[in-house]
Amino acid sequence: MHHKDIKREIRKQLKKQYPNWRRLPKKEKREIAKAVLKEVVDSYDFKQDVTAPEHELFGFEDQVISPMIMDLSQMAQFIESHYSGQLFRDFNNKPKHIKDEELKIIDELLDNNIIDRILSYDGYSPSMREFAPHMFLRAELLKCLKYPEISYRKFCGDDRNDEKHKLNNPYTGADQKQSRAFIGLSLRRTRQTLSHVQLSQFRANLTFPQMVNLTVYILHQFNQCGFLDEKTIHCVDSTELAVECQTLLATLDIKDKKIRIYDDIDCDCGSRRKKRDKSVYVVGYRLHTLSAINAKTGQSYPLISLLAPANHHDSNFLVPLSRLGQAIGLEVKLITADEAYEDKDGRLREETGINLVRPVNSKVLLPSNVEEGTLQVTLDDLCEVPMDYRGADDKNHEFCCAASPGECVREGMCPRIRQIEFDNGYFQRILHNNNELIQEALDIRKNGERPFNLLKKREGLEGYRARSQHGLLARSTFTTMATLLLEIAGTRKKKIKVKQEQLNLPLVA
Repeated sequence: MHHKDIKREIRKQLKKQYPNWRRLPKKEKREIAKAVLKEVVDSYDFKQDVTAPEHELFGFEDQVISPMIMDLSQMAQFIESHYSGQLFRDFNNKPKHIKDEELKIIDELLDNNIIDRILSYDGYSPSMREFAPHMFLRAELLKCLKYPEISYRKFCGDDRNDEKHKLNNPYTGADQKQSRAFIGLSLRRTRQTLSHVQLSQFRANLTFPQMVNLTVYILHQFNQCGFLDEKTIHCVDSTELAVECQTLLATLDIKDKKIRIYDDIDCDCGSRRKKRDKSVYVVGYRLHTLSAINAKTGQSYPLISLLAPANHHDSNFLVPLSRLGQAIGLEVKLITADEAYEDKDGRLREETGINLVRPVNSKVLLPSNVEEGTLQVTLDDLCEVPMDYRGADDKNHEFCCAASPGECVREGMCPRIRQIEFDNGYFQRILHNNNELIQEALDIRKNGERPFNLLKKREGLEGYRARSQHGLLARSTFTTMATLLLEIAGTRKKKIKVKQEQLNLPLVA
């Protein structure tokens, strides 16, 4: 834990002393990184206890729950109060230039005034600026929905310097009336365009509460459409997001732990899940996502995420992500996850009341006097009567003797009670003993990987050239919103072909 505290102190000093870090030459960065690393290590007291909060140790200090975050019920009241103060409800005037059915549905789902209120700040008024905040958000969503594979410079027309090319941009240029109408750009003032720099500044100025509130705004509509019902099982999983072209500036080994400093101060090197065509290591981040899986259909949807450096173990983010999910009003009672997410000290259950279901670790041996297959528990080698399960405390499962009076010859000679400590096998905090709900959650767990395929492949998150953790988090927020909007629209669902039954017609004589 000390190496994480050292990295936290280094990250803190570099950001404070060098606010223009990104603009420095690599040679100067390398010299500064080595000097700061040496200074922090030399002055660090390894005998002290690490008291830094977990969000600083694990690199997501800007993603903490705050009073500015609204939950689903507060968002419903926020929307209702907005509409109750209007004499006439404005549905963005339903632009006639939007011909695409998908964009038309999504355009009606997004209320510009509500988005502006979420993204506004003290003293803001629409007359203060040429571009309203909702225009930038709509541009980001349009890119995710229709042009995920292209760069921001091409999307904005900034890939070439000539003004003529920008006006004739095939994505948001003067002739692209549908795109401009969806964004909210003027169809008459053709020179009114959004630049790559403006979108970058929009992402940079977004706060974490604003990102969460935008997601909650879409989740409110997602819930209104019936996607988050009682048949929902929640899942936690993660995926790596590489940061390209990172230079290792300084490194040091401390007690078998390696401290690395890259161009991007926040990112780090971690192990990648086994893939045939890629290295076993990745430099970048891991996106930890809470998803909802419909137990009836098997469909899964991303809900909320945390972004952290790739070198931290997944289990460190189970509680913070669960608490964030509860903070936005999600009714999370049971979470299914893979073996990486472990609740060793029972903190998840204690702080959130959520039960965790994980696959059985095949390397964990059954306790003594537990029958393989049926998991029937007996007291010892001499006991022949299976024990009944009584429940669990903070550390153990408790079983009691099920023998009837006079059935056991050892009656009155044995304690009649046995406790089995929690493990990573069948005796986890929730006992894996022919429980249909647990088995259903385990069987459906793999469906939790679907949102990452959508976010990374369909909405273009994997191809995004991240320059900072904040920018990547903003981009992941937009892709999550786009994924949920597409699910509401229902325009990309696969049509199942129903085979016609063969008719048994009589043979013609």
